[in-house]
Order: sequence, then C-alpha cells, then structure tokens
Amino acid sequence: MEKLNFVKNGVLKLPPGFRFHPTDEELVDQYLMRKAYSCPLPASIIPEVDVCKSDPWDLPGDSEQERYFFSTREAKYPNGNRSNRATGSGYWKATGIDKKIATSRSNQVVGMKKTLVFYRGKPPHGSRTDWIMHEYRLVDAEPPKNNTTQSFAENWVICRIFLKKRSTKNEDDHENTKPHNCDKVKVLGNSTKPVFYDFMAKDRADLNLAPASSSSGSSGVTEVLSHEADDRQESSSCNSFSSFRRKP
Repeated sequence: MEKLNFVKNGVLKLPPGFRFHPTDEELVDQYLMRKAYSCPLPASIIPEVDVCKSDPWDLPGDSEQERYFFSTREAKYPNGNRSNRATGSGYWKATGIDKKIATSRSNQVVGMKKTLVFYRGKPPHGSRTDWIMHEYRLVDAEPPKNNTTQSFAENWVICRIFLKKRSTKNEDDHENTKPHNCDKVKVLGNSTKPVFYDFMAKDRADLNLAPASSSSGSSGVTEVLSHEADDRQESSSCNSFSSFRRKP
C-alpha cells in the first residue's frame, strides 16, 4: 500500500475539500504514541519541526490556520525536567493546569495537554502576544500491541500553534456605546408615547383622569400640551377644558 504523505518541505498540503481537525485523543493515541514507538502513522501529515528554533510567525505553514508539528523537548537545565522554550524573539510561557487526555474506549489516561502563551522579550518582563500553543505529551503507557521490540522515545511531543483572534474594533465600539444608546432610546421612548383622551365623550367618568393638583406626575393633557407648538394647535379644542390642565 502506498504511504500517504501530505507534507512537502515542512508544509501541510491537503487536497481541496480536506481538513485536518483531529481531537485531543486522536493526536495522542493515533499520532504521538505511534511516533514515540516508531510505529506507522495513519498518514504523514504532521511535519517534524523544532518549534523553539523559530518564532511562531516564522514556522512553516499558513499562520492564519492551526498548525501541527512533531517536536522534541529540550531540557532547560542538564539535571532538570523543565523544557527550554526560548526562541529568537521571546519565549513560550505555560499557563493554567495541564489537562488529562484519556481514551474513549478504556478511559485510560494516555497523555497530557499543556497550554502556553508566547511572550516577546526576555523573562520576566516580556509582553504577552496572541500566539497560543497546545503541547501534547505522553504519560506512562504500554506500547502498542504490534510493537514489542522498538524503544520508547519519551521526548517527542505534538505542538498545535495558532493565533488567537480578537474581536474587531467595530464590535468593541458597539459594546462601549451600547449603554449610552440604550439610555437615549429609553428617554426618547418615554417622550414619544403621549396619552390622548377623548374629552368630547359623554361619559367622562370612564376617563379615570388624575386630579389636576396631583404631584405624582403630569396627566395626559399636560403631556400632550408640553410643547408650545402643541399648545397653539390644541388651544382651540382645549380652551373649554382648562380645569384639567395643571396650573403653572
């Protein structure tokens, strides 16, 4: 069977319509474990790149998309377990706690997922960027059943690197002005809903008008006649009902 190889010059090249979106379990169980034990991979689709030899924007592939790399961990100190994640322009800094990766068939933990953020400059005074890396590593696990002789390379990891997208400026401006606009609409809404009463009706008892001297607020007539223009337009029809208007 011909081996599927979709990596050319360190860049992933898939046929049109195909996308590589593996789950955490698939990355660890199907790719990382097979790579560590030198077993055949489902497809040659993840290139081998030392991610700390280059800045994230200089790594192979489309920087606007998620990129996956096989990489090896370099010890920061000769007698320590900490990894050296310094690059030419900055460094990767771990954040949060590691997440356990378990298989769905046996619920056995086979890997760990670490989240890192890229900082420009030198620690501890680097400036945070929007570059994110998910680093997948294996935990103590048995080798695949079809592999009983090859040794385990524990320093292999899979790195998923992507640029975190921020909201656009227009969206931010809309959110910042939303409360002000809402208050403005509310004020306008209250002033554009006058209450009209038919004073020519025979049965005025059904009007349920508030007393003219009430201090709780203006009546419908007062609201309608609040503007001078309205006073002039309504004067002919309301002169005979001046008792309902609030005295100044």
